[in-house]
Amino acid sequence: MLGFLLRLLPFWVREPLLIAIGSVLGVRVMYLAFRDDTWVAAGLAVVFLALTGIRVRAVVRALRARRDPDRAAPSAGVAADAAAQPQAQLRSQLQLQPETRAPAAPGTRTARDTTEKEPNAWGQAVAAVAVFGALALALWAGPRSLPSDDKTPQSASCSRGTEELPKAYGETTGVVTGDELCEALNRPDLAQLLGTPEEIATAASGSNDTAWLTDGKVAQPEAEVTFDTYTVNVSATYNELSIAQYVKLLRTGGEADFEPLDVLGRPAVLSSDHTMRFSISLDGAGSGGPVEQGPLARTLSVALDRGDRGGYYDITVWSTSGALPDDSVLLGVAEKVLPTIPERAA
Repeated sequence: MLGFLLRLLPFWVREPLLIAIGSVLGVRVMYLAFRDDTWVAAGLAVVFLALTGIRVRAVVRALRARRDPDRAAPSAGVAADAAAQPQAQLRSQLQLQPETRAPAAPGTRTARDTTEKEPNAWGQAVAAVAVFGALALALWAGPRSLPSDDKTPQSASCSRGTEELPKAYGETTGVVTGDELCEALNRPDLAQLLGTPEEIATAASGSNDTAWLTDGKVAQPEAEVTFDTYTVNVSATYNELSIAQYVKLLRTGGEADFEPLDVLGRPAVLSSDHTMRFSISLDGAGSGGPVEQGPLARTLSVALDRGDRGGYYDITVWSTSGALPDDSVLLGVAEKVLPTIPERAA
């Protein structure tokens, strides 16, 4: 179809257009060939440039024939101007046989008058530029308007929840939602903060839950982002337990693997605990098995405010292999993520 349309164009529109397209394609393919070190692409670029050179030569010869048709010598294998040749032959016949022409009757148009006027070269040049511009615009806009064929894996994004918030979210002032936590956690640089910059998030989600054993009275939204190496979970618990009280509970319970510290000017504590592993049967035959101890997880608990008036954020990291990043990684994640979470109203 494209070749048929090109053949319908006049010579002075078609040839400059093909020269422009061939030049652009040849130079572009040659650049890609040198960049990717591909000999096949280099050969294709040479073919484009060679064909363009042939068309340039044909246009040059046609211009010479148009300027001086009596002295222009035809060359074998080169296409002449389709419009100039019939006009030159007609002029020669009229010059050689002046005596055979009969006087024209009044009001009658002669053969010379009925001959089509030669097309304006500037008009054809402008038309060629306009057509080339239209094709260039189509080539530029096409990839942006058509679906992409890029198969590169894309980082997971947070999906907005549509479920109704539990009653506790309306009764507590300034509670954030799981969606807001997910947006804060799923940062473009989260993998780099975890020390695995080449990885992308495979899953990201947020939920609006309530704390266990509170009869749905304590809001506890959470968000989770999963990578190939690590999984990061952030939750916010809106109860009256302060970090100072939590540290006392750890000491009373005989826990040894914890470390009190300050994060962003707020009381905080680092602790470790094992995750739980369980399976669910989907065949209706009951539970899939007993709850088992999962891999070790490292948690940083940070007070919701500097005054430690109750409530805290938990930032937890674990991996299926059991490997954990350094505590400095967890602190770096907290320093980047927590300031982006909407603050609880006073």
